[in-house]
Amino acid sequence: MTVQVVVTGISVAAANGLGVSDWWSATCGGKVGIARITNFDPSAYPARLAGEVPGFHAEQHLSSRLLPQTDRVTRLSLVAADWALADANVTPKDLPDFDMGVITASSAGGFEFGQGELRNLWSRGSQYVSAYQSFAWFYAVNSGQISIRNGMKGPSGVVVSEGAGGLDAVAQARRQIRKGTPLVVTGAVDASICPWGWVAQLSTGKLSTSDEPTRAYLPFDRDARGYVPGEGGAILIAEDARAARERGARIYGEIAGYGATMDPRPGSGRPPMLRAAIDLALADAGMEPGQIDVIFADGAADPVADRIEAEAIGAVFGDRRVPVTVPKTMTGRLYSGAAPLDLAAAFLAIRDGVIPPTMNIDPCRDYALDLVIGQPRRVPVRAALILARGSGGFNSAMIVRAAD
Repeated sequence: MTVQVVVTGISVAAANGLGVSDWWSATCGGKVGIARITNFDPSAYPARLAGEVPGFHAEQHLSSRLLPQTDRVTRLSLVAADWALADANVTPKDLPDFDMGVITASSAGGFEFGQGELRNLWSRGSQYVSAYQSFAWFYAVNSGQISIRNGMKGPSGVVVSEGAGGLDAVAQARRQIRKGTPLVVTGAVDASICPWGWVAQLSTGKLSTSDEPTRAYLPFDRDARGYVPGEGGAILIAEDARAARERGARIYGEIAGYGATMDPRPGSGRPPMLRAAIDLALADAGMEPGQIDVIFADGAADPVADRIEAEAIGAVFGDRRVPVTVPKTMTGRLYSGAAPLDLAAAFLAIRDGVIPPTMNIDPCRDYALDLVIGQPRRVPVRAALILARGSGGFNSAMIVRAAD
């Protein structure tokens, strides 16, 4: 019998809210957190807007011992993991060490920490480079620090597949639970809003250069001009459903289906593979397209990528048959953190019977999508599809549904 995997804890850090309650209220209320960068002076750069997490002061949550050895992204991840465990009513010291694992995703690692140490190297000399640079920049550092902090010795790792990574990490967590690990901390948080990280992001040529926060990131809009980056994401507690019920856990829903594909090499003449990922997720969940109540789209805000996504949705579900939303228009695209944030929104949509809106867009009529725009839509939600794509051709699709 296949093990049912459920989510029992959620935590969020995003540009429009820190913590699940504040973020969900802001998201349903259409609050946009995109603004001019404050972490550094962006005047000399062609793109100057981002979704920065407000009001986060790591020293209020973490010991002074941890601060010198961690990047902002790791500090956010550690605190988010604490909040998710508390939300799940899990106290790690009360559980066997090897019954808990940590599988997160990362797109950039500790970019800001690395920038500081490289500055020390070039301007002051190698003796001023911190020993913590050996791991603070690394993609796996969030998983490692969460596991150390909580004494988690079960299966742990990191998935690196850019924007698709958040779903891929949750899928890997589900695999490990089905293999016998009762609980896995999963999801992703990304943060690289610093000059070095910013230059790396600009090199893709995909960032919006608009200075208007309400018109900079416009997925499925005729004026789509690239995306606005953000920082943050969501950490989830995934558990074996039987174990969760035995301890009386509150269950947000089930991770029901997953599919992942790779696009062919550009110029090969072969079609994109996003639709195949959707089909795989539906088959894995044992569901028909008509059973999906909402789609959380990837929303690249690139005319070619938006067309591919709209056509994939239409091919599977029919024109304007299923509500589609892109709440990351309020936060920016969070790289590996984006899809876990959409997962959190999907579970809360199931709980509350409300689909959060896509903000500030004027939909292109060429896309036959039923976009939820401007205001939340109150409808019963039993199952949601989350789509995510990563640079290099990664496609992932995940279905979550109410747990019976």
